[in-house]
Amino acid sequence: MTTDNELLRPHAEQLYAAELEALTRNDSSARPASWLLSPSAVVTYLLGGSLDDGTVITPKYIGPRRIMEVAVATLATDRALLLLGVPGTAKTWVSEHLSAAISGTSTLLVQGTAGTPEEAIRYGWNYARLIAEGPSTEALVPSPIMIAMQQGKIARLEELTRIPSDVQDALITILSEKTLPVPELGMEVQATKGFSVIATANDRDRGVNDLSSALRRRFNTVVLPLPASADEEVSIVTQRVAALGKTLELPDLPTAADEIRRVVTVFRELRSGVTEDGRAKVKTPSGTLSTAEAISVITHGIAMSAHFGDGVLRPADVAAGIAGAVIKDPSADAVVWTEYLESVVRERADWADFYRAARSALS
Repeated sequence: MTTDNELLRPHAEQLYAAELEALTRNDSSARPASWLLSPSAVVTYLLGGSLDDGTVITPKYIGPRRIMEVAVATLATDRALLLLGVPGTAKTWVSEHLSAAISGTSTLLVQGTAGTPEEAIRYGWNYARLIAEGPSTEALVPSPIMIAMQQGKIARLEELTRIPSDVQDALITILSEKTLPVPELGMEVQATKGFSVIATANDRDRGVNDLSSALRRRFNTVVLPLPASADEEVSIVTQRVAALGKTLELPDLPTAADEIRRVVTVFRELRSGVTEDGRAKVKTPSGTLSTAEAISVITHGIAMSAHFGDGVLRPADVAAGIAGAVIKDPSADAVVWTEYLESVVRERADWADFYRAARSALS
């Protein structure tokens, strides 16, 4: 049997089981029906803190506390939660940890795509039994949302705006009436207390499958912003890289701090279109250059250093990864990256090694 330590990517409730247990022991505040933790304890789980027994809760989200309080308060009412933001703002991450802290499971998940069928939201059928026996509860295949309704848990719906509009509308009755009719069996599934839905959407996808006004009214929308400062983003990247490094059994590189700061600076300058000191404008590439991509670049660099380098994270280990993140459109983005190297990077004396590595990566 596979243990949690052998899993490549444990679920939040597995990875942070000890913290959730400690929070449960120390939580004396009122809990909504079916919740494992009180709303205040859920926020502590997300933002981190120290408990009365000395247990340290690691932060899962670094950002404004009020945003998490609004999100948790929404789930304590009868409204569903929509987490909106540009790619890489931790929407999926927050959704997973909210579900883990509230319901004890984050696995009741529907992944939205252009091909997501209505059965993924409502229910499907075991067609072998359906043909052999006709409609029956045994032939019914419940969706993750139906299971969440029956068990009073949180269901997650990723990339809501990528789902076709007619499939999205299957949510309206579920969210407004808290019931899911099964006309083939002459029955309905009524949601038990604790049920809710957390959906995520990328605001770069507006116009793909916009939510109808009827469906949008069923959600309370919380916008997750990009990190407000470079220090905040560096902290996020450092924390996530350390966690991923342990999972992937990569070495802990104490010298990684300088390269993390450099990658974050490059991403923020290209994202905003202006240098850190505000003195020069730069062109922005077509991609988003999210915090998640910065984490990926650093993790890849550590792997390069560990397996093909000398164990010290150097500019050459991250240069190719940054170029790959920036250059999504080979023609337009290559020009943006080259101009940035020549007009900004080349002028920074302490970035000379990075400039040479980045130029070499373009060859």
